Amino acid sequence: MTTGGERPGLEHQPAAGPTRALAVFCHGGTVASVQPPQERALSLLRMRAIEQFVRASAGDRGLGTYLLRYRVAGWNGVAADAYADVRWTLRELRERHGDVPVVLVGHSMGGRAVLRAGDDASVGAVCALAPWTPPGEPVGHLRGQTVAVLHGRGDRWVPAALSADFAVRAQQAGAHIARFTIAGGHSMVRRAPVWHAFVRDVVLAGAGLAPWRRDLRAALESCELAVPL
Repeated sequence: MTTGGERPGLEHQPAAGPTRALAVFCHGGTVASVQPPQERALSLLRMRAIEQFVRASAGDRGLGTYLLRYRVAGWNGVAADAYADVRWTLRELRERHGDVPVVLVGHSMGGRAVLRAGDDASVGAVCALAPWTPPGEPVGHLRGQTVAVLHGRGDRWVPAALSADFAVRAQQAGAHIARFTIAGGHSMVRRAPVWHAFVRDVVLAGAGLAPWRRDLRAALESCELAVPL
């Protein structure tokens, strides 16, 4: 089901059986644009592929998924349009599903948006993939929250140093954060199965539907910030 118009679009895939948890997938975008995201944009196609993989892996665990389609493709400075759309989505999901845990997954601009929204009471964990986190991006609101980051060491669009700095500051602010790095760039195409499995394992554990994977649990407990995959 897709909704659109003046509101963000939500592509919903319901859980098999009662909904026990939700995952929201937020694709990348650009610095400034008031045009709608392009249907064939690589960032949207990659996020849809990740959503499909996670959904297929969830089986009958009760996980429902949503792919967020932003109103506009750009972050747009102080408007922070993608962040506003994630906040709207969380309110919408409470209206539809009540009080169920939500895991936010975002890539690039979407990673920035989900990290900004990570303090929402319904959010059980945040999974940020190559997040665009400029210097000075706020971190204090993530105190006590569980955050897992994965970034390509060869990323030329959003240098991995940005998420490294963000992770250090978030850790100092009291977030339970682990940051992993991987060979490859921004598109998450190289070693795609590793990216997909990382998201699946963060979503299922963050939603309370599976135990934490050993390396994820160890990194979160120790707040390791440069774990290679």
